[in-house]
Amino acid sequence: MNKLTLDDLEPAGKRVLVRVDYNLPMRDGEITDDSRLVASIPTVRRLVEAGAKVVLMSHLGRPKGQPDPAYSLAPVAQRLAKLLGQEVHFADDCVGRGPLEASEKLEAGQVLLLENLRFHPEEEASDPAFSKQLAQLGDLYLNDAFGAAHRDHASTAGVTRFFPRAAAGPLLERELRYLTRAVENPEHPYVVVLGGAKVSGKIDVLQNLMPLVDSILIGGGMIYTFYKARGIDIGDSLVESDREQMAADLLAESEKTGSKLVLPVDSVVSGAADGSEPAEVTAGEAIPAGMMGVDLGPRSVDRMKARLAGARTVVWNGPLGIFEVPAFSRGTEAVAREIAGMTGRGTTTIVGGGDSVAAIHRLGLENEDFSHVSTGGGAFLEFLEGKELPGVAALADRKGS
Repeated sequence: MNKLTLDDLEPAGKRVLVRVDYNLPMRDGEITDDSRLVASIPTVRRLVEAGAKVVLMSHLGRPKGQPDPAYSLAPVAQRLAKLLGQEVHFADDCVGRGPLEASEKLEAGQVLLLENLRFHPEEEASDPAFSKQLAQLGDLYLNDAFGAAHRDHASTAGVTRFFPRAAAGPLLERELRYLTRAVENPEHPYVVVLGGAKVSGKIDVLQNLMPLVDSILIGGGMIYTFYKARGIDIGDSLVESDREQMAADLLAESEKTGSKLVLPVDSVVSGAADGSEPAEVTAGEAIPAGMMGVDLGPRSVDRMKARLAGARTVVWNGPLGIFEVPAFSRGTEAVAREIAGMTGRGTTTIVGGGDSVAAIHRLGLENEDFSHVSTGGGAFLEFLEGKELPGVAALADRKGS
């Protein structure tokens, strides 16, 4: 990685403005999953221990460019204080006199969290004046928010114009090291497990990775668009009719490259996606009329395990069934456990995407051994698509690289 990092900065006694990703799922003002917050703790502690004055900024949800109590970061400040074991000061805005004075009053080792950046429309517009106001809150800038690095916003890109040495934080640095290896220099055999509901959201990933990988194992709702493209009956299963030709083209391309695209051979099917009706396993690929595919069948799980065997690099993105329903989560859980078990045998295992991480937590697999669990959703996919991330491109390059 050729970007400046925290190792290149001297944060002691200085205000360090850190873009973090505290876009956490909330319900009735309560945090339901703090994994992104937990992931940021080593960076914050490192700065605190170095004697920095830490100023944290993040967005939360989509408040449409105006203050909305439902999207306040105040609950995040409280949870952060508990995790750090120290007081976290909270500013009721992210720009203006109040936040500026709060940043200037910080002493070495203290932490300040700013209010939601997206309470201002200028954040998403990457407005130069707003970016300059943010920059006034720090002497050094650190981007540690991989989950927002694909956004050309004021806090990720615009602000860097006002710092001579904008750097990558440790969390962002780790993300870039693992993902760069996955798209530029992976160890083979290289297997990608790709799930999720729609083919349309994964087209660019499939096209970019096809020449790099040995196998792409398909799961989730996108299975049935591929089936439809092959003329296989799919019953009432999810399908993107406008993507059938794309799916057919990808299958044809796969045939030219040694059948790298691997589809399931059976499915768990039901008459209802919410688990309110009985489920059964199909004899083959075809889905009976009135039924829909809701999970991988047992033979498909075994087929995936066989393809994974011996892999040296594995990337998993997207659940393989309707994992939110316990009866339809078995395929996702079985494959996730298989991938986790490979880590201890020397395989580099990378998990990314919001739904994949949510599945890990819902299925109680957060303590399983994966090499790297990405904090990014859209950023993870865009990196795999081969796109340049604005929040990364804006950081200063290390001299001589």
